[in-house]
Amino acid sequence: MSDNKNMLIAMLLAAVIMVAWQYFYEMPRQQERARLAAQQTQSEGQAPAAATTASPGGEQPVALPQNSGAAPAAIPGAASSEAPAVSREAALAATPRLPIKARRLQGSLPLKGLRIDDLILPDYRETLDADSPPIKLLSPSGSAKPYYAQFGWTAAPGSTVKVPGPDSVWTADRPALETGQPLTLSWDNGEGVIFKRIIELDDNYMFSVSLRVENNSGREIRLFPYGLVARHGKPKVLGYYILHEGMLGVLNNELQEETYDDLAEAGVIAQKSTGGWTGITDKYWLTALVPDQKRPITGSFKYRKGSQKEIYQADFITEQPDVIPDGGNTVTKNLFFAGAKEVKLLDRYNEQYNIQRFDLAIDWGYFYFLTRPIFFAIDFLYGIIGNFGLAIIAFTIFVKLLFLPLAHKSYVSMSKMKMLQPKIAELRERCGDDRQKLNKEMMELYKREKVNPVSGCLPILLQIPVFFSLYKVLFVTIEMRHAPFFGWIHDLSAPDPTNIFTLLGLIPWTPPSFLHLGILPLIMGITMYLQQKLNPQPADPVQAKIMTFMPIMFTFLLAQFPAGLVLYWTTNNLLTIIQQWFIMKRVAATHGATPK
Repeated sequence: MSDNKNMLIAMLLAAVIMVAWQYFYEMPRQQERARLAAQQTQSEGQAPAAATTASPGGEQPVALPQNSGAAPAAIPGAASSEAPAVSREAALAATPRLPIKARRLQGSLPLKGLRIDDLILPDYRETLDADSPPIKLLSPSGSAKPYYAQFGWTAAPGSTVKVPGPDSVWTADRPALETGQPLTLSWDNGEGVIFKRIIELDDNYMFSVSLRVENNSGREIRLFPYGLVARHGKPKVLGYYILHEGMLGVLNNELQEETYDDLAEAGVIAQKSTGGWTGITDKYWLTALVPDQKRPITGSFKYRKGSQKEIYQADFITEQPDVIPDGGNTVTKNLFFAGAKEVKLLDRYNEQYNIQRFDLAIDWGYFYFLTRPIFFAIDFLYGIIGNFGLAIIAFTIFVKLLFLPLAHKSYVSMSKMKMLQPKIAELRERCGDDRQKLNKEMMELYKREKVNPVSGCLPILLQIPVFFSLYKVLFVTIEMRHAPFFGWIHDLSAPDPTNIFTLLGLIPWTPPSFLHLGILPLIMGITMYLQQKLNPQPADPVQAKIMTFMPIMFTFLLAQFPAGLVLYWTTNNLLTIIQQWFIMKRVAATHGATPK
């Protein structure tokens, strides 16, 4: 009976993993491939939106619905243009710009329109190749994939005050934006109102954008400060269930996540909040608008589809306007993050600026209480050892030691179970087809020998939460991206690149995905088989054959997982084999038998 229970539990766990893999990984990946293939048949571009006070081809408002609860003012949205897209370099050269000179960011700011629309991350490259280009995070309008941020003002309904638009040319007080040196840009509306944007950049990826208005117009004016980040065209997403890509933010201290497809269906999603943040996330990169954390705002996600190109926008606008009397001035301070989602950096910003739950910019998932501690444990070990692969091995040893008392008890019981196999076989012969009698006598035997027949499943059950949490850590944290181990493992966050079905690259062909089997997964499968041989074997020959195929099935399954996860499983198997062998030897010596 115990053999049946252990076998059924093991098969159930294997089935759960396989079904989860197909449902959460393979199906979304295939659907995304089909969607991208369909999109390739469509040309890119964007239709013009409703006319506004902006000049032709300029900014168009993305109005909020009446029941959204938003402030009574429209936020300017993405630029509308039917002109063919040009190269990124040509789009950048189309307007005068100020260079951005910083250690971790490169790019420029356009004097016309004054968006943050040209950012490159020199610390990160697209692939592992030495000549791979750095990550281009933001791109200007007119390029193939516009992606930019903008801060500004929109006038109260009925107001005739002239505010800066996409064709406004600003004047700078410095020749460049440099780390730690504020850059003040000014624009005079010709009616006695001077608008200023004071931009600062820290040592990493955080911009400070202060909006200052000086009113000498002879009348009181009312303005709503806003911020937006817009993305033209849906980017290529991985489509994995365990990873969110798209619109992201925290409003009213609650996480807001909307995929590109969900937003396209909804059109507009708006939420009132005091403080918070809103933006757009990729797997490793983030753009986030952070308003004054003590000021009421309306945060929104918006979608618009033109004749050729879709536009996705995250924005915020203040609930109450800035009231500026004649001769007065006002300043609204905002932050803008644009860069890599480094765990410690986001945590530091969260504490430094008191940003609501900024750590949730990383998709830690439902196992947040496990994934973050696991990351910090591995990162701590990496700081000592200097290699993430060795850190994973050290973490595996730590987990093994943590659960040692429970696992030890389980392995002792399993060793006794294995030694009881001859007696159980005798009971089966004596009881024949009388299952009730057999079960009764087996339970009496377990009770006499002080054996728990289901304790052998405990080590597997303990590993599952750690397994999935480690998978999440390897998958979503940029610290693991392109992290090498030794030899042929150059990226622990990616599957083992070798394949025995191509003779490690000697045969020039591309086998189907299910025939991808690297060296490390093969080693894992061998260790799993050896570990299984130490466990009590099912008496039923059919069950025994099924259990024999389990290591083969798991070998091919885990071959598609990140190499770091396979390394963890392999190390765990080796430690289990050593532990079980010593325990079996000691139990056998105690009972006067020889371990096999």
